[in-house]
Amino acid sequence: MQERSYQAPILTVDGVILQFVQQQLQVLVIQRANEPFQGMEALPGGYIVAGETTQFSLGRILDQKAGIALTDIRLIEQLYTFDTVARDPRGHAVSVTYMGLATALTPRQRDTQAPRFVPVADLPELAFDHGDIIAYACARLRNKLTYTNAVFALLPEQFTLTQLQDAYEAIMGRSLDKRNFRRTFLSLNLIEATPFQHRDGAHRPARLYRFLDQTLVDIARSLD
Repeated sequence: MQERSYQAPILTVDGVILQFVQQQLQVLVIQRANEPFQGMEALPGGYIVAGETTQFSLGRILDQKAGIALTDIRLIEQLYTFDTVARDPRGHAVSVTYMGLATALTPRQRDTQAPRFVPVADLPELAFDHGDIIAYACARLRNKLTYTNAVFALLPEQFTLTQLQDAYEAIMGRSLDKRNFRRTFLSLNLIEATPFQHRDGAHRPARLYRFLDQTLVDIARSLD
């Protein structure tokens, strides 16, 4: 039996960069400058260069293609390795994918790739299997919110309880009872009230809160 010649797969890195804007969970996309799928939108990604870690490659790619620094992403973790053989028409491509959570990122034009944030609930047609990757990331995020304080990375340093609930509802995809949500969340001792208030037009001022930890921690009991 003749041995098959060895051919290494293409190794890439992709980033699912999420933020909460205008009461919507949004994701960063770019416009592909080259084939395959030239002109279509996609997650920011590219080849991993020899000598680079996958996270270093992601930082380089985000800077080159979207003008975003990895240090501006408040929480980042490796999401999954997607390795379906037919996911890239150029050949077998393995994508090491990261999920990043951020607040108030503004992408800057790089080359011709038109980076922008789009609502997860209203995605354009995307290249490759990037729609499936975003769906996987959102499912991971929904799960993480039930047992960690990960939502801190999507909110400003100071926020109202309404903004906190809006973020949970956008990510979970369902409405939450206001009284129960506030009572449960406050009982977890993840946040504290500040001396400051948020004023919004003619509405009563709302107390501003902040997270006790600005790093990822597990919570004592599930929020689900």
